[in-house]
Amino acid sequence: MGRIVALLNQKGGVGKTTVTVGLASAAAEAGHRVLVVDIDPQASSTWVLGLDPETIETSTAEVLGKSSPQGAIFESTWSERIHVMPATNRLQAREQGKPKRLRDALTPLAEHYDAILIDCPPSLGNLTTSGLTAADHAVIVVEPSALGLRGISAVADVIDEVWDDHNGELELAGVIVNKVPAVSGEADRRYEELTRIVGKKAIWQPVIPQRVIVNQATGERRPIHSYGARSIEVSTAFDQLWKRLRKTLR
Repeated sequence: MGRIVALLNQKGGVGKTTVTVGLASAAAEAGHRVLVVDIDPQASSTWVLGLDPETIETSTAEVLGKSSPQGAIFESTWSERIHVMPATNRLQAREQGKPKRLRDALTPLAEHYDAILIDCPPSLGNLTTSGLTAADHAVIVVEPSALGLRGISAVADVIDEVWDDHNGELELAGVIVNKVPAVSGEADRRYEELTRIVGKKAIWQPVIPQRVIVNQATGERRPIHSYGARSIEVSTAFDQLWKRLRKTLR
């Protein structure tokens, strides 16, 4: 069973980390176990999930250097069901490493989790290649803006290249649309553009609405589901997307 998912986009600011931890929050609410693997040197998901990148001795950087992955797994402050393989800025030195090292580390761990979610950096370099090489499924995260859609074809090309060169089992599972405003003609036009680029079936439903509570949850390092009725629109979207991901993993 393929349980490893890479979430990516070469464009920063589309909310890739927000989507990753939002899915983790939904998984925990559903009683499922997930491992979030942070391979972004900025270590955003590591920090949001309650760990301090400055104090971590064994991170994904060391795992890529052949350290034992078991020594790099920590329980998040969100839930005992959410574990983290954290990132540090030491990852920058691993841009020239061998792509298959992460796969070798994560494959034995997959049976212990309902899903492993890899938060890739906002680039198409070797770290992202490592994430895709380790993954069974790739999910592209976009926002409905001109800049948010720029380069999405390049992301799809990199997925194809990894499939050819490193991981013949990799599949493009779909596209998650994040930061969708309640009313915006521009967003509607960009959504239609995205549909033309990737096809309607590739876009997962529902889209994730743009709401202030998401920024608050990030700043307070809390799961979106912990806000109850205040976050119901966003948390419900993540619940449904988690169900969609679970179907893909089966």
